[in-house]
Amino acid sequence: MKHTSDSRSYDLAGLYTLSLRLVIGWTYFSAFWRRLILENKLDPDEAGYIGEKFNHFLPNALGIKPIIEYLVTHPDALQTSMMVFTIVEAVVGLFIILGLFTRLMSIGIFGLALGILLGSGWIGTTCLDEWQIGVLGIAGGFVLFLTGSGPFSMDHYFIKKNKGFTHKKWFLWLGSGILPLSKPKTLVLAGSVLIFGLTLYTNQYFHGGVWGTLHNKSVKPKIEISNVSLTGSDLRFEVYRTQGADVYGSFLIGIHILDKEGNILKEFNHKELSELPKEKISNHYVAKVKPGKHSLVIPLGSKADLSLNLADILVQKEKIHGIKLVDISGIEWTATIN
Repeated sequence: MKHTSDSRSYDLAGLYTLSLRLVIGWTYFSAFWRRLILENKLDPDEAGYIGEKFNHFLPNALGIKPIIEYLVTHPDALQTSMMVFTIVEAVVGLFIILGLFTRLMSIGIFGLALGILLGSGWIGTTCLDEWQIGVLGIAGGFVLFLTGSGPFSMDHYFIKKNKGFTHKKWFLWLGSGILPLSKPKTLVLAGSVLIFGLTLYTNQYFHGGVWGTLHNKSVKPKIEISNVSLTGSDLRFEVYRTQGADVYGSFLIGIHILDKEGNILKEFNHKELSELPKEKISNHYVAKVKPGKHSLVIPLGSKADLSLNLADILVQKEKIHGIKLVDISGIEWTATIN
C-alpha cells in the first residue's frame, strides 16, 4: 500500500514539474537549434561563430579560466569542443522534453548550467542574464532529479508498459519513479542549502549583489594595456579587453603618444587605426582585434600585441613616456613605457 502511495506521489511530482521540464529542455535544445538549424554558428569562418562567444567568457570566468584559455588558444580543439558541447545540449534538452531518462538528463542540465554560471555568470548588461540562467538551471536540474517525470513522459510510458528495465534499481536513479532514498529530507535540505550558498556566493563574486557596492562588468568597456616597449622605431604593447558588453566591441578611435606631462607627441586617429595593417596586429585568441570601418575594433575577451611605427618622432625619443587609448565612448586608458 505504501509503495502504491509513493508511486502516486512521484507521479504527481513529475506531473507538477511538467512545465519546468519542457521549458528547461527547450532552453538547452534551442542552443543546438539556433547553431545548426537556423544558422551555422559552428563554422569558424562564419559571422557569429560560437567559439568567439565562448572567448567572451574568458576575462572574468570563475574557476574554469585555464580551460577556456586553452581552448581559445587552440582553435581546432575549440571547434571540436563546441561541436561536442552543442550535441550534448541537443541530447540533454530533447530527452528532458521527452521525459526520457529524466534523472540522468537532469544531471546533464545541472552540469551545463554550472558551466554557464562559472564561465559567463558575470555577463549581462541589464538583468545579470547569464548568472540568472546559470543558478536557475542548477536549481531546476536538482528539482527534476528529485521528481523524475510523471505522466506525459517516455519514462512513464515505459513504466506503464511494464518494461523489464523499469524494475531495475538503476532505472530509478537514471529514469523516473520512486527515488530509492532512505532519508529524502536530508538530501533535499543539503542540496538546497548548497545550491542557495552557490547562488549567494556567485552573486557576490560576480556582481557584489549580497553586500557592498554593486558592480556590472558588462556595462562599460575596459582595456588592459601591458608590455609597453619601444624597440627601434616601433612601439609595441599588448591590449586585452576584459569588460563591457559581449555583443558590442570597443571601438578605438585614437592612440596618443605622450610625454611626462601628458602632452601629445604623436596621434593615430580613427582613420589610421581603421587602416592599420594586419601584420601590425598579433592576436592571441579566436576573438580578434581588427581594423573596422571607422576604428580599431576590440571584442570582449580579445588579446593582441600591437605595433606602431614612431619613426617620425624618434628625434624626441627621450620625451616618449606613455600611451593613451581613446574609445569612441570617450573612455581613456593610459600606460607608461617600460
